[in-house]
Amino acid sequence: MIIAGVDRSARSRAAADWAAREALLRGLPLRVVHVSPSRGPDPAQQWPYRPETVADRAVAELAERHRVLSARGMTLDGALVSGLRAQAGDAELLVLGLRGEGGHAGVAVGSTASALASECARPVVLVPGSSAGRWRPSRADGVVLGIDARDPADGPLGFAFEAARTRGARLHAVYCWTLPAQAARSPFPVLEEDRATWEDEEVQALSDVLRPWRGKYPDIDILEDVRLLPPAEALAHTSGNAELVVAGRGTTALELLRHAQCPVAVVPV
Repeated sequence: MIIAGVDRSARSRAAADWAAREALLRGLPLRVVHVSPSRGPDPAQQWPYRPETVADRAVAELAERHRVLSARGMTLDGALVSGLRAQAGDAELLVLGLRGEGGHAGVAVGSTASALASECARPVVLVPGSSAGRWRPSRADGVVLGIDARDPADGPLGFAFEAARTRGARLHAVYCWTLPAQAARSPFPVLEEDRATWEDEEVQALSDVLRPWRGKYPDIDILEDVRLLPPAEALAHTSGNAELVVAGRGTTALELLRHAQCPVAVVPV
């Protein structure tokens, strides 16, 4: 099952639509969940988007666009983060917008999205508001994976390979490295031959990590990409040509969310 968290915003509907397409790709049912604060505004003042109607309206809209989708709505009372986290406990994936209806224009990532990306036990996909009407599938880098070849995590790796497999897409594995500490502290420029030697070592490290995964997924086209850049910067750049970016939970993922141009899957490591 896939869970989509919704509110009354257009950003939320874009995320629900992404979740519906993902559910169809995976052959899974979709549960559309709206969590209403226990002491929210008077429901009579919120027509036609009363709390009890938000999820069902979203399901109806999705059913119009995706005729074979199996989806149902659910309305809960209580705290938003804990409610969605509990619903995601038995799901393959939790999907929501980067910002909800209460977000401010100058804030790229809402507090709910940030909290769930940091705390949820299941993978969380955050969909940018810009995805509504602009994002389209079949970009060249179907799935981008941010990977640390020196400390790889199976969770993000497995998620990214499965995402590429279900889409029949290329997997772009991005590994960002830094200069050795002694070189970074040196007042003198790094010699080109030294830099080339270090980079060759990092290229080999990435190749070694991906080798067994290539064996498990022989049909997936993999682009190995080693960059001397901060990870969030490199992934944000590649997101402009991707359907999905996959990152392990942590500071890099949270920084990436502020600049991502496509949906981002944050996966527990």
